[in-house]
Amino acid sequence: METWAVVDAGGSAGLPAVVTSIRRLADELIDVLGPSSGDSDGDHRDVYDPLGHLADSCLDGLGVVARIEAATAAVKVRLLAGYAEAAAAMEGPADSAYESSAREMSLVAEVACVLTVGERAAAALLGEAHALTTTLPAALDALQSGKISWQHARIIVDETTGLDKAAASALEAHFLDPEAPNAARGAAAGELAPARFRRKVRVWRERHQPESLEIRHMRSVEDRRMEYSPDRNGMAWVSLYMPAEKACAIWNKATALARGLQGPEEPRTLTQIRVDEAARLLLGTPGGNAGAGPSLTADVLVTVPVFSLLGATDEPADLDNYGPIPASMARKLVAEGAGSFYRVLVDPRDGAPLEIGRTSYRLPETLKRWLRVRDGKCTFPGCSNPSQDNEADHLTAWQHGGATGISNLGQLCPKHHRLKHRTRWGPGPAARNEPPGWVSPSGRKYNAERADREPTLWPPGCLPNGNSPLETLIVDFLVAS
Repeated sequence: METWAVVDAGGSAGLPAVVTSIRRLADELIDVLGPSSGDSDGDHRDVYDPLGHLADSCLDGLGVVARIEAATAAVKVRLLAGYAEAAAAMEGPADSAYESSAREMSLVAEVACVLTVGERAAAALLGEAHALTTTLPAALDALQSGKISWQHARIIVDETTGLDKAAASALEAHFLDPEAPNAARGAAAGELAPARFRRKVRVWRERHQPESLEIRHMRSVEDRRMEYSPDRNGMAWVSLYMPAEKACAIWNKATALARGLQGPEEPRTLTQIRVDEAARLLLGTPGGNAGAGPSLTADVLVTVPVFSLLGATDEPADLDNYGPIPASMARKLVAEGAGSFYRVLVDPRDGAPLEIGRTSYRLPETLKRWLRVRDGKCTFPGCSNPSQDNEADHLTAWQHGGATGISNLGQLCPKHHRLKHRTRWGPGPAARNEPPGWVSPSGRKYNAERADREPTLWPPGCLPNGNSPLETLIVDFLVAS
């Protein structure tokens, strides 16, 4: 990991200037939106056109707000750099690489919790702040003055990553200094849409990059990966980061197969067939719609409302490491799931877990499954690590009197398990149905993320407070399970 400990005067020392810039821009915004703004620029405004005044004021105001947002981003950059500098000074030199890594984890976690962002985003922000305050001063000045947006500044940081200081300064000067030799022509950097600006920067970088594209490509191949992202309506995204020629070949093959299946009798669109064919090739299943066919076995928990499992309602279930899924999908998983698949029934009165189906009565396994129901993921603020990869941990250590009970246990991913034992981050108390919050080294408290459980839907004719044949059926069903 990169160290952000050394920050020069471009960090916290530049805060007064950027705050003054924001004040000036705020005054400008007040003038633009004030009652007398219609008389401030008589060249293009007609005093007898109130709607024209309003439209012009709104557009002028948007321009000022964009510059305020840029200046505010510069404040964030300097505060991040200042915090990293202060934290490093308070801690002193690390005795080992192990201790240095733990400090950086704690630093990133604190920033992530204060800004309410993920730790990957927090680490990126700290890295960008370090780059802007140490090697890209012109970009930071342009951001502070509102000449470029935060998106433009991030593009400069991103495209100078891996360059030495001289090459980074040359790229920065080419796009931000109109007096530089062979400066960029045409619209200024801040006048270009970010996507177009990135394209120009990347072309210039490739042309002037001292290291060959072949070498950089070979290094990037090591970063190949597959990513999974849950989405709404029982859907999800799977993306592959791989060499361009392989990605292009996969796309072309899926497209060719899809085109070959098109015809007058084929109701699916080309896009739909392409997805179905890609899924068929990856999963090795017979052809057909990727949204239908036999269900897959699962080694996850599915939380199912009782009435939904019985088919009396169509209330969604919850798939571990995904989220809400259709009731029909949940019933199929329960019916066709693997032996390591566990269903969680939900009390129709309050939505709390009612019963965990199991094949083993061993206490550790039962507690582990209950933790997965209660916590759903790693309990650290902002962490989304799924429960399959997490570790059950004593909140109060066993050697310090902690008991092995649900109220003294929490789910931690390997990363935050290390953070707990290597830094002064610590979990707060937990309860039977409530995961623990966390306390940072600075003493800030972060509340636990709890599941928004609600009473489940009751089928028509079933009274929650009375006995009914359906209630008897449910009890019999649970006993039989």
